[in-house]
Amino acid sequence: MSWVNATDELPLSRGCELVAVSRATAYRQRLAAEREPDADDLQLCRLINEEYTNRPFYGSRCMVVFLRNLGYRVNRKRVQHLMRLPGLTGMALGPATSSKHPEHKVYPYLLRGIPVTRPNQVWSTDVTYSVPGVQGEHGCSNEPRIYLEY
Repeated sequence: MSWVNATDELPLSRGCELVAVSRATAYRQRLAAEREPDADDLQLCRLINEEYTNRPFYGSRCMVVFLRNLGYRVNRKRVQHLMRLPGLTGMALGPATSSKHPEHKVYPYLLRGIPVTRPNQVWSTDVTYSVPGVQGEHGCSNEPRIYLEY
């Protein structure tokens, strides 16, 4: 926000109003520019970079454990911030939500390649059974239900 600064003759609030920026944005950027990294942050950044070079799969949680084992009192948010500065991220895999169970049967999609061009051309049914003795959704009974979709 170099066009809005506190040294101008124009008040900061008026300058922010003219460029349609909230005052909080101008103050936040001004405080971030004024803040110099202290010696502890530089030391932690150096240690994080060295450990990340050795173990690039480490995320912020593992880095916190690593730094605490060295005797530094850090929390996860501080380590996240220090890792975000040079763009370091852990290489952990995400959840495998799209993987299928090998025992589950996969049914073919029978309408593939068939153009649906008119109403009532395609009908489908779904028979849903519940486990006996267990209440279903919204306290409903466990009787089989047939749903027709068209």
